[in-house]
Amino acid sequence: MKLLIVKLSAFGDIIHALPALDDLLARPEIEEVHWLVDRRYAFVTEIFPPQVRVHQIDLRGKHPLRSAWQAIRRLRSEHFDVVVDLQGLMKSALIAYLVHPHVYGMDVHHLREKISRYLLRPVSFHPDERHVVQQYRKVAAAAFDDASEIQAYAPPHIANAALLESPIDMLLTHWKIGTKKYVWLHLGGGWTTKQLPQATWQQIAKGIDDAGLVPILGWGNAQEKQLAVKVKQHVPASLLPEERLHMPALCALLAQAAAVVGPDTGVVHLAAALGTPTVSFWGPSASWRSAPLGPMHRHIESSPTCGPCFKRECAAFICMDMIKADAILSAIHDVSATP
Repeated sequence: MKLLIVKLSAFGDIIHALPALDDLLARPEIEEVHWLVDRRYAFVTEIFPPQVRVHQIDLRGKHPLRSAWQAIRRLRSEHFDVVVDLQGLMKSALIAYLVHPHVYGMDVHHLREKISRYLLRPVSFHPDERHVVQQYRKVAAAAFDDASEIQAYAPPHIANAALLESPIDMLLTHWKIGTKKYVWLHLGGGWTTKQLPQATWQQIAKGIDDAGLVPILGWGNAQEKQLAVKVKQHVPASLLPEERLHMPALCALLAQAAAVVGPDTGVVHLAAALGTPTVSFWGPSASWRSAPLGPMHRHIESSPTCGPCFKRECAAFICMDMIKADAILSAIHDVSATP
């Protein structure tokens, strides 16, 4: 059997889909698993097991319709037996349906764009199945008529050992970290509503330095780097990567960190999948839906009366102002076993 997973984006959502991928790869009846990803997030697929065949589509380029049609034609030639849509959008459902009409996806209560239900074989969830990791697993299992057996939570896990063999010793030597423990602070947010105020990041970085650990200011785009530069100006002991790290180096650094701190973003979920303790803070999105679970992870909730709203922008933004540096520093202490 040949199966296609349509999960176009984003960074963290792809990490959340890893347990579903593991489930599929463990099935003896499946001969090939393919994955369709948006070109902007193709770098994330470097963490996939080598047997997964990855296909790219460029929906944000100059010719998105042409790219979509070319991808559909290529995928049709693979003659899949079934397609699983884990994106939940109209564009993903349509692409999946045009590749093969047997498409499994979420039911109408969980689809972000309800119209896509007409192209899918819907999979329903129990009210207790709120975490997106379990929902992805159940959709993937529905193609084999045993979705009801998906019960125990299975966290995302990265087993690709080659990713952790990136030569980062030279980088750590350049940063003069030595044998010190370091904490990775991911200053990104994706959504505007997930971004922590600069002053709070400065307090966190200063607190980490005072505790004898090294704060590393992680960033993923130019805007995030500008914020990191400003934080470093106030906390000179912070380390700031000059260039955006490629996936193997990022994985190796996150795997060796004492803790990784950030909002509901791909880097935090990647760190958790690598087995690193995390401290995440939540406002517009919900920890019960997508947070790393387990004793190594702490969730700092802002819990506004208007949330979680799942909005990317807000005219009355209060979520991240409610997150206090002291709470995050205390959580870092708990998970990193700071002396």
